[in-house]
Amino acid sequence: MYTQEITVNNEVGLHARPATYFIQKANEFKSGIWVEKEERRVNAKSLLGVLSLGIVQGTTITLIADGSDQEEAVKALAELINNNFGE
Repeated sequence: MYTQEITVNNEVGLHARPATYFIQKANEFKSGIWVEKEERRVNAKSLLGVLSLGIVQGTTITLIADGSDQEEAVKALAELINNNFGE
């Protein structure tokens, strides 16, 4: 298992379009991937799950992956968040 805490800094948080980019990136990996916010954990490959967390600008989340490409998965998702989802 590989984990990393990261703060979402883009203006709209992890909502609509940024969440779609996030899900697409998560689905590129074989590992199980989760997003955790305040003790609530959802599947990072589920759009409804990610949107249900209500992640807004300034929210710190934990990315968790478990599987053959776990480290690459977390690093790729963290990079996407750090780059404000390419927006």
